[in-house]
Amino acid sequence: MMQEQPFLQLTDAVIFQKNSRREVLREVNLYAWPGELIYLVGRVGSGKSSLLKTLYGELPLLAGRGQIAGFALHSLTRKQVPYLRRRLGIVFQDATLLDDCTVYQNLEFVLRATDWRDTAAIDNRIWDVLHLTYMEHKAHAYPHQLSGGERQRAGIARALLNNPQIVLADEPTANLDPNATQEVMELFRSIADEGRTVIISTHNIANIRQYPGRTWLLEEGYVTELDPEQI
Repeated sequence: MMQEQPFLQLTDAVIFQKNSRREVLREVNLYAWPGELIYLVGRVGSGKSSLLKTLYGELPLLAGRGQIAGFALHSLTRKQVPYLRRRLGIVFQDATLLDDCTVYQNLEFVLRATDWRDTAAIDNRIWDVLHLTYMEHKAHAYPHQLSGGERQRAGIARALLNNPQIVLADEPTANLDPNATQEVMELFRSIADEGRTVIISTHNIANIRQYPGRTWLLEEGYVTELDPEQI
């Protein structure tokens, strides 16, 4: 059953490229409900990364209106950005982990940096996300001891630490082999099934066909929703 308010809504939004006032997307009207798996597709330079960066506060929303996870993007201040990001899980193409820390220590670092203080609560939360991402057996491994898929699952575990409403993933399977890609996509599907919104930027159409969700096409400065038969 849908809630009264979506986790994400953009109304007549204009998305600008980083370090410039050049529009990359205009008249953006989007919404996302809890439990949805959504894909962003489009050519390189179509604005996928700029849209994601606007959603997590790296780029300001200078025109139009938007809300995500209870924050108004059109009036977001720099002081609010860290608090917004605690409501979001962000997964990048490369899971940049601290090389001199184990997986467990990488996760502990994030929690302490976001004001967790109770050691028992920190330990419980770390083991919770390691269980969710099937990484319990790698808790004490260092990043160089992980496969590419394991590194990405560790990155997803990190994104889940603060129990986000929305997970934003920018080309999360681009550097993975087919088996690791399948593991990561099944994980994203299970995250959405728990009631979170998952938005994935991707070029991998096979993933969309195997793990169906709504698909937003970014093309020629506009965003349109594709019919499943168009995928």
